[in-house]
Amino acid sequence: MAQTAFTVRMDSEVKKQFDELCKDFGMSSNTAFNIFARTVIKKQRIPFEVESERETRLRQARETFERIERYKAENNLPELTMDEIDEEIRKCREERRQMNNNIQQ
Repeated sequence: MAQTAFTVRMDSEVKKQFDELCKDFGMSSNTAFNIFARTVIKKQRIPFEVESERETRLRQARETFERIERYKAENNLPELTMDEIDEEIRKCREERRQMNNNIQQ
């Protein structure tokens, strides 16, 4: 099979870390990208989840709502008050802030 070059631009620190990790895996970054490309072709999709921040927030909100509903059903609790709903929203926002801070570090 004929070979061709493929150039990828990325932050130099990201490349350094990626190269080191690939080396730990016993492969080059070139091999890792080839594995990625072949997997995309084979599965006809990106082999990991990619979602927008908006979708992440919506998914988290749905999961929170479902947790609340399960908890209510399991504990035979009445409907939440507005204050309780506000507290759940505050907790979700704080978790999101912490997650964003961890990503930025």
